[in-house]
Amino acid sequence: MTSKENTAFLSTLQQRVSHPRLELPGPSSDQMANCYQAAFRAPDHAWLRPWRFVECQGAQRLAMGHLIAEAMQVDQPDLTPAQVDKLVNGPQRAPLLIICYAHLTEHPKVPASEQLLATGCALYSLSLALGALGFGSVWRTGASCYSRAVHSKLGLTEQDQLVGFLYVGTASAPDKTVPE
Repeated sequence: MTSKENTAFLSTLQQRVSHPRLELPGPSSDQMANCYQAAFRAPDHAWLRPWRFVECQGAQRLAMGHLIAEAMQVDQPDLTPAQVDKLVNGPQRAPLLIICYAHLTEHPKVPASEQLLATGCALYSLSLALGALGFGSVWRTGASCYSRAVHSKLGLTEQDQLVGFLYVGTASAPDKTVPE
């Protein structure tokens, strides 16, 4: 890399912010393939590749919202109709929702905690790569990320652990200022 490229790369890292307001367009499949290539370079002791990414677009986002709302009503049966609507509509806040989870493998030298960290690094690298292409993203967790009912509704196994939901699209609001 040239000095100019290094400076641009460093600036990208220093200026990274979450973009909670996202709209169309989202990345193309070719752009996503390039971003996944970057994500898959995350540190990975023993080459276990624990990260898993599931994309939801179009009508899949509404279906995901209903799945999350149904599951959260198991955990929190006293949710108000407004809270249920918020859960149903949440995945539609961006043109692309990526569900990220770690598939944990029993390994004598690589504990589950290290595999979770590797998955977090892959998700962060994915977010950075998307930012480098001009897209915004926000990594969300919250109660639905840690819900056993959501985990079950998604068909995840006992070896799987949700790490977060990455909302992706074009930022529809100016970047927040980064504190110096």
